[in-house]
Amino acid sequence: MTVVDGGESPSRLEGKISGMIVCWILGFGSLIAWNSMLTIGDYYYNLFPDYHPSRVLTLVYQPFAFGTMSILAYNESKINTRRRNIFGYSLFVASTFMLLVLDLATSGRGGLGSFIGICAIVAFFGVADAFVQGGIVGDLSFMLPDFIQSFFAGLAASGALTSALRLITKAAFEKSNNGLRKGAILFLAISTLFEFLLKYFRSKAALEGSKTVQADLAAAGIQTKDDHHEQNERLSNKQLVIQNIDYALDLFLIYVLTLSIFPGFLYENTGEHKLGTWYPLLLIASYNVWDLISRYLPLVKFLKIESRKGLTIAILSRFLLIPAFYFTAKYGDQGWMILLVSFLGLTNGHLTVCVMTAAPKGYKRPEQNALGNILVLCLLIGIFAGVSLDWLWLFGKKNAF
Repeated sequence: MTVVDGGESPSRLEGKISGMIVCWILGFGSLIAWNSMLTIGDYYYNLFPDYHPSRVLTLVYQPFAFGTMSILAYNESKINTRRRNIFGYSLFVASTFMLLVLDLATSGRGGLGSFIGICAIVAFFGVADAFVQGGIVGDLSFMLPDFIQSFFAGLAASGALTSALRLITKAAFEKSNNGLRKGAILFLAISTLFEFLLKYFRSKAALEGSKTVQADLAAAGIQTKDDHHEQNERLSNKQLVIQNIDYALDLFLIYVLTLSIFPGFLYENTGEHKLGTWYPLLLIASYNVWDLISRYLPLVKFLKIESRKGLTIAILSRFLLIPAFYFTAKYGDQGWMILLVSFLGLTNGHLTVCVMTAAPKGYKRPEQNALGNILVLCLLIGIFAGVSLDWLWLFGKKNAF
């Protein structure tokens, strides 16, 4: 399996659809564990009403993801991508299963001990995310932009599917005794099964000789031109950052804004409405569905933003959503909030794919791999900053909301 030099598109490409499906599946498996945690937020708010679960768990997750990703990005040229990805998926499976075991072992009781246990498991989620996402994006950065788009669409699909499953399991047990916990347990069991199947898929590919995501695509029918004389020289990580500082800031700003609202604000700052405990779940589902839809929009050429200045302007304009959310939470009704959340998801997914598919163009393969890791690191820094700033909504909450 080889790729043409200089960052160009492959000269021969067979099985493109199969390759896109592989990338979608890998993306789906990368975030289903974390999205499972977010979508049972109603259950955790019932168990730990005084601990701000959505905010605390997100804040615990991100330092471990960021720290691990920093180390991996610095050493990306020395790391075996196959082992990196398999380890990450294995950790996802084990962590999701441990959430289920912890709930069963404590019989669904709250308390500080249980909450600390959940926080510890969430830390492993962060480590697993860094191992998987950065490695795959790095590999996909020197292939077709459609493969990156499919991977990021798979990330969003995990959110949409887990939201749908959570709504179904919640409805199925709503009127039964201890129904909230039963629905959450069933949901975690299904999520664990999904993660196990993804880990099996990736391990099976490795046993058949796949050393990178690139080879996974080869197994799916992707064949490209070989060039054994690729230059070993490449730009340093510092040079890549300088040349792509606008793209790095774009990703940082996208996720600073998104995570300053999602999910903490949606769970705690939108007030009480007729929908009751269903309301935050519907808001989370609305975000996830539109985030998924928007990641396919760049496939339509006239909807894809390729101008670097255009991307920056669009990303900066999203910050108008902050006062919009504030006044809607204070004065608006459910419909306006759902509309705003949908727009947040729509712009998040669309702009992310536009940046990630545009940035690697024109570089050599090793540079594209390194740049992919750097951009994921910037994305994680933005997420960490966003979840930290999200706590500012709590100041003056009693008076403001």
